[in-house]
Amino acid sequence: MAFATYLKKRISLFPWLVLGGVSMTLAVCQSCRTSAQYFFSVSALTIFCWTLMWFGNEYLHEYLDEKIDWTKYPIKRLTVGLVVMLVYTVPTIYVVMILTERFSDLNIGAISNTIYMSVGITLVISMVLTSKSFLFNWRQTAIDAEKFKRGSTVAKFETLRSQVNPHFLFNSLNALTNLVYEDQDKAAKFIKQLSEVYRYLLDTREKEIVSLDEEKKFLNSYLFLQQIRFGDKLKLTVSLDEQNCMVAPLVLQMLVENDIKHNIISEQSPLWINVYVDAGFVVVENNLQKKTEMMEDSPGIGLENIRRRYEFLTDKKVEVSEGKTFIVRLPMIFQT
Repeated sequence: MAFATYLKKRISLFPWLVLGGVSMTLAVCQSCRTSAQYFFSVSALTIFCWTLMWFGNEYLHEYLDEKIDWTKYPIKRLTVGLVVMLVYTVPTIYVVMILTERFSDLNIGAISNTIYMSVGITLVISMVLTSKSFLFNWRQTAIDAEKFKRGSTVAKFETLRSQVNPHFLFNSLNALTNLVYEDQDKAAKFIKQLSEVYRYLLDTREKEIVSLDEEKKFLNSYLFLQQIRFGDKLKLTVSLDEQNCMVAPLVLQMLVENDIKHNIISEQSPLWINVYVDAGFVVVENNLQKKTEMMEDSPGIGLENIRRRYEFLTDKKVEVSEGKTFIVRLPMIFQT
């Protein structure tokens, strides 16, 4: 926030600063009660100091709020705030007192006493600003948590709906019909893997994160169904062994499904999809050969949905890049 904009928004506080400065002058200045001129001079100085302390500290306070999150680092934010307050207040008041003594007839007295009083007042100001900031961040966190809860519920519903839509059932049952006549053993395995897909969908309805191992087993079941459908036209590689981390449920399947939906898959142009781990990310990568027309309805689950889910799970961002290949990098989540 620009300082000029900040002052414009806070100008309504000025009458209260005037009242505080005048009240403080009457309380601590004995000479001001016998001389109107001296009273106005000291009041002007006191109001000026109050203005510097309030506006300066509040501006720095809001700047620190942008740099250090209260909800994540409360002790660090409080400590840095107190240090910044002292570093700003003490030199500022000291310079004002020195200049006042040099260029006016006011008797300041012991500057140290004025500084102690200013620090005390600033501590009160800091407590007010800290309480306001903490309550605001607490309220915002509660609002964000509720938004995430609603968004997560919608995402899970959309994921479930995408798996039971007529296209998915039709393709699966059509592949199963052919298998029954061609290879009964493979047909039995197909039915088992199909049941594993739906069981996992039901088991993860209320979960925000699952182990990568669980997600890999589910992905393998889903990929088995797709491999039966496309055969050698779909090249799949999953390398997620011995990775002790967590991920958001169903996201790998969502990304693979979108790759299949949005890219050409043929004997002349096979689609390859690699799922692997790289530098703290689970990566889903495929060769890019976009369809000119979509043959199936989009399930309504996009990368933006996945990004929003991960914003509440980790500080790391979901990374997306597109060139000759399309790459999505999902941050690995480690529980402490």
